[in-house]
Amino acid sequence: MSELATKPGNFTLPLSVKMVMIDLDGTLIHTAPDLAASANRMLAELGMATHSQEQVERWIGNGVSRLVKRALTGEMQAEPEAALYEQAYPLFLKHYADLVSAQSRPYDGVVEGLQQLQAAGFELACITNKAESFTLPLLDDLGLRQYFKLVLSGDSLAKKKPDPLPLRHACEFFGITPDHGVLVGDSGNDTKAARAAGMPVICVTYGYAQGVDVRDLYPEAVIDSLTELPQYIQLYS
Repeated sequence: MSELATKPGNFTLPLSVKMVMIDLDGTLIHTAPDLAASANRMLAELGMATHSQEQVERWIGNGVSRLVKRALTGEMQAEPEAALYEQAYPLFLKHYADLVSAQSRPYDGVVEGLQQLQAAGFELACITNKAESFTLPLLDDLGLRQYFKLVLSGDSLAKKKPDPLPLRHACEFFGITPDHGVLVGDSGNDTKAARAAGMPVICVTYGYAQGVDVRDLYPEAVIDSLTELPQYIQLYS
């Protein structure tokens, strides 16, 4: 069993919720093309070997800093030399700022799913470990920001997923308890955060799960498209 696996929650379907929180990278938007291009431009400037987009996809999910370290070392948790990292990190930021929405696109069903949820009366929030300086332009460029009353980025609060702080903050913002919200994500970061917050979680089958089968993370449900989400939730009032 993966070390990212979490214990099943004690929630009954359909979930009675008021707020739907949705992860960004790998859940709302396929961002790997631009992240990979930015990482490879960084590496090329440093005179280092580049990586395939498929490899970079396996490294997404823990924020830009960790992605840069993985690109430099080729390993999930290794630490590059401090001087190399200090040189590389601003290069990545520069390139990603230029490319943030060049090739990134919403997954199939995302726009339709957001429209369905909004029309049904659910409060929508976007929660991501991506820095705000990239999150907001990306959502704006792709026309998705209009759906969310709250956007929490990786640097919006003192801690980010898998810490439950962003989820709890969103619950306070919307005036609900965690059991009346649901987090939709694609990885162990999402299931860990949800379990720690006492919130149900639903996983998508696509996205960036770092090689883990999301079914092994014990979400309340697994969906192939955001348009399937209404089957598993009902509006709490």
